[in-house]
Formats: sequence, structure tokens, C-alpha cells
Amino acid sequence: QVQLVESGGGVVQPGRSLRVSCVGSGRTFSAYAVGWFRQAPGKEREFLAVMSWAGTTLYYGDSAKGRFTISRDNDKNTVYLQMNSLKPENTAIYYCAGAFLPAQAGSSVYGVKEEYDTWGKGTRVTVSS
Repeated sequence: QVQLVESGGGVVQPGRSLRVSCVGSGRTFSAYAVGWFRQAPGKEREFLAVMSWAGTTLYYGDSAKGRFTISRDNDKNTVYLQMNSLKPENTAIYYCAGAFLPAQAGSSVYGVKEEYDTWGKGTRVTVSS
């Protein structure tokens, strides 16, 4: 089974940038998708971005477009989320999640947290002066 571990969180000042990482273990295939979500206390877990392991699928949530960038390094079995222009309201636990999904599934699938069956434990990001 695939395991995912996030890292790279911490405390950052508003307007600064941070890159979080998700390292996967276990065999994956081209249809395997890794997504990033975040969840603030008392709020719904929010979809941010997803890409397939092969890089053939790429979607961003509305809140991530233009500010966040998802990327991968297959040699390191790692998916990254580069977050720029961070705001205090971005304070949350950031999770990566994985699932085997059809390569041509649309955003209505990839953006739904219930579609993912493997989750990391999360990495905390605090945006504060």
C-alpha cells in the first residue's frame, strides 16, 4: 500500500513563501494521483491541487490558482506544493492524499476528498507576524 508523509510546514510571515513536500512509498502507476488539501480548525478540508504521478493530470482549486504550484520529482517519489503570498487565513494543516483514479477523470473527481483513500498525517502551516 502507498504511504504518504508530509513535511516542510512551519511558521511563516504573511506574504512569504513556503514549500511543503509529500514523500510517497510503495509502488505507483501512471494513474496514481497525489493531491494537496488543507484544513483549518472547524472548517471543511479544502482541495488545493492535484497531479498524477505521470504528470498527465493537473488541476488546481480556485483558492490555489495563481499562488500555489504543484510539482513532482519522480526520482525522489515526492510531490511538492509551492505556496506564495501566504496569508494568515492560510493557516491550516496541509495534507497530501493519494488514490488510483482514471487518467481522464475531471476536476469533479480529483477535487473531492472522498475520492482519496490514502492520506498523510499532515504538516502544520502557521502564517503569522
